[in-house]
Amino acid sequence: MANAVLVIDMLKGFCEEGYPLYSGESVKKVIPAVKRLIEKEQAAGSRIIFIADSHKPDDLEFQMFPPHCIKGTSESEVIDELAFAADEIIEKTRYSGFYGTDLDKKLEKLKPEKIIVCGVCTNICVLHTVADARNRDYEVEVPADCVATFNDESHQWALDHMENVLGARITNKENC
Repeated sequence: MANAVLVIDMLKGFCEEGYPLYSGESVKKVIPAVKRLIEKEQAAGSRIIFIADSHKPDDLEFQMFPPHCIKGTSESEVIDELAFAADEIIEKTRYSGFYGTDLDKKLEKLKPEKIIVCGVCTNICVLHTVADARNRDYEVEVPADCVATFNDESHQWALDHMENVLGARITNKENC
């Protein structure tokens, strides 16, 4: 099998202005790079899996963050620029794409050469998904130009942590 690409929370609620958890201008900069990554990996036969926040209106996560990406709202939809590739969407309710989902079973069947993780937010959902993938002994790659978060300091800390503590391979640093 080729690779599995996990596209984390590239949703209107994080990527478009006007929503409470809009990740800012940094996310606008990564959208073209994520699109290119998806197209390249699709052409190589990789499996593209979107991991999407999908909360109930009374989710306990809203004690820490404002209500966002409530199931069935426009916030929880994949952004228009990437919707062409959103054939497979796994809804999640926590930071990691593995928590309470069937992602682990899907990946066990696919047996990817590696997992490529892209999306938002670098220091939250991307980081926790990468940690869970590494804890399952997957080879993980994170293209630095395909991840974003609210601020540069948190973004850089998360990239360093994923590389130096979790053992993920961070690529495309020069394109950030």
